[in-house]
Formats: sequence, C-alpha cells, structure tokens
Amino acid sequence: MTVTLADVREAAERIAGALVRTPCLRSETLSQLAGADVVIKFENLQFTASFKERGALNKLLRLSAAERDRGVVAMSAGNHAQAVARHACRLGIRATLVMPRYTPSVKVEQTRGFGAEVVLHGDDLSQAAEHAEKLAREGGRVFVHPYDDPDVIAGQGTLALEMLADHPDLAALVVPVGGGGLAAGCAVAAHGVAPGLEVYGVEAERFPSMQQALAGEAIVCGRDTIAEGIAVKRPGVLTREILHEHLRALLLVGERDLEEAVLLYLDVEKTVAEGAGAAALAAVMRHRERFAGRKVGVVLSGGNIDGLVLASIIERGLARSGRLTRLVVLLPDRPGALAEVTRLIAESGANVIEVSHERAFGRVPLREAQVQFVLSTRGGEHARELCAALGAAGYAIALPDAEPRP
Repeated sequence: MTVTLADVREAAERIAGALVRTPCLRSETLSQLAGADVVIKFENLQFTASFKERGALNKLLRLSAAERDRGVVAMSAGNHAQAVARHACRLGIRATLVMPRYTPSVKVEQTRGFGAEVVLHGDDLSQAAEHAEKLAREGGRVFVHPYDDPDVIAGQGTLALEMLADHPDLAALVVPVGGGGLAAGCAVAAHGVAPGLEVYGVEAERFPSMQQALAGEAIVCGRDTIAEGIAVKRPGVLTREILHEHLRALLLVGERDLEEAVLLYLDVEKTVAEGAGAAALAAVMRHRERFAGRKVGVVLSGGNIDGLVLASIIERGLARSGRLTRLVVLLPDRPGALAEVTRLIAESGANVIEVSHERAFGRVPLREAQVQFVLSTRGGEHARELCAALGAAGYAIALPDAEPRP
C-alpha cells in the first residue's frame, strides 16, 4: 500500500471548504536572519490550530456508513485528538480520544470541548496507542491512526499542494517529523508536482526515532521535549517507506533551537507556535548552510502551546538575550547603601524587577551585604555598561548568568 499524488489531489477535493486554506507568506525578517528566502505556511491558523485537521477529516470522510455508525477511536498528544474530535462530532460520529497523562491541559480541554470522550492513559504515545487500539478492538470501532494511515497521509499532503500553488519556485521544503504522516504526505505531493524539490524532515534531538528507524538502528529516545507533538517513539511503517524514498535528509534540532524558534515566531511574525510547530524554522536557523540563498518553504505545523510553557520560554529567552539580567552586588551594610545602588541602576536606564537582600547566609563579611537584582535591560551590552558604572562607583559586581562574549 502506498500514497500517490492522485490520492493527495482527491483528498484536497474531498476536504475543500471544510478547512482553512492557510496563508503561505514570505518573511522578510526571517529571510534576512536565515540567509535564505523563507516562506512560511501558517497551519496554526486552522480552527484547531494544527495541520492535523487535514488528515483526520479525509479519513473520516472515507468511512462507510456502517463504520460511522460504530464510531471511532484515536490516540494523540493533542492536535490529532482535537482534529478527530472536531470533525467526528461535526459529522455525527461518536469519538473517543486516548491521550497520554502528560498532555498539556489546554489540548485536553479543547478536545473535550468539541464533544468527544477523552481518556487519559499512559505516560507516552506508545502506551496511549496500545490502549486506544484495545478500545477500538473491544468496541468494534475504527481506529484513526494519527500518521500511519494512507488516508491520513494523503490529507496531510494537501498542505504541500497549497504551498506549491502559492510558491511554485520553492527549492526546498522543511517539515516536522514525529510519526511521519505530514512529511510523507508533503513529500509525495511535492515530488509529484515538482520532482526536483528537496524535502527535509526535522526531529527533536531527544526523539530521533525516524532517523534511527531509517538507519536500521535501535530506537532510543529521551524523556521529554518541548516539541511533544513530535515526541514519537514508534514511527510509522508506511511513512518510513515513503520518507526513505523521498527525504533529502532528516535534520535534528535541540531544545534551545526549538525555544528560540518559538520566540522568533512570536517576536518577528507576531504568531504563536508550539514546540513541534517551530521545529522546521529551528532547523533552517541551525542548519542554515544547507539553505543559504535558496527559497525555502517552512511548515509552521501548529500553535497549541500551554500558556505556562510559553511564558517560561519567553522569560528564558529574555534572560539569554540579556533583556532580563541577574546582577549581584556586594555593598556595605549601612543605611542608604541600597538606595545608592538603585539610583545608579535607574540612571543607567535599567528597571528593577526583583531584589533579594542577603545578610545571614552566604559567605559575605559581617558588615557587608549581598544584593541580587533581576533587571529589565536593553540587552547584554547595556548590562555590561551598568556593571562598569557600578564598578566605577566602587561596588563589587557580578553577572552570574552572562555567557562568554564571542
């Protein structure tokens, strides 16, 4: 069994009008930063904020009347669950979604909100999948696989058809890879329309399962990643065959790469991407030598990110860029000393966010105190200028989180 360009085109006709034809736009700023001509497919603008609606809807529309009557079961870390829940309930099909226990609450609640039954089971996708398959067998219901299904793969490939219709001169296409459904569908569609186009998959370094599977290696994954949408330990069999034929390369990105890509989308494009959704951009920024000077299609595959995770990524990004700075000052333990330091900080243009004044603990001399400030600054250079001003005033200072200057 395989998937063809004709399958993808039929899927596009089948789902037309029921989904958003998301924009595919060039980013001037990201192009400058990457040294390439970067075009972004904004799948976070789908109703459920993910590309998963394409494959899920195509699969559901292919069910027989008897299969619809029996209902469906699916497993997912969130986006596939929301997609199946939304369209199953819209089509009057009973749906049960099995999700791992660690799934972000925003995805769980949104899935329930569509009217589907949600079962939280297992610590990862593999355990959730086993339970979902068991429920499907016991209930005689159709199991809607999130990626290793030809109808799902064909539906996901409609994304690439839209990209190439908008930008037929793409030289490369970069797609996140978890189980491989999106990348497989896009690769089939892309090479059917533009055989010379290079298709790249992207995995998190902590979950390189498809790369290991393609190499015939034992699959060894880490425990956690902010790209939970592609944290898959069991890549698809059909998707693996398709990717083996069509992928130019599988690229890996680290956790910091993913965090920085999420921030780039937020800062530059004013749009929200989840960790997995930002993986393709992370790969273009990390492996820029592969894409330099070329027109590159980047799939922003989803925007369902937990608010607390996003807040943490923003705060960590501000700290790395120097816009949030931790400054430690040793000052005499006498009245007015703290006021003098805060005056110098204010004169420098920095803003005090937090202050911690330490006397009893630590290793400072008896008549001195150590004060830790968390400051809002304009960046690393501004923080160093502030340190110079405090040093000139006679204070011993340190930037404990400063990275070495290049």
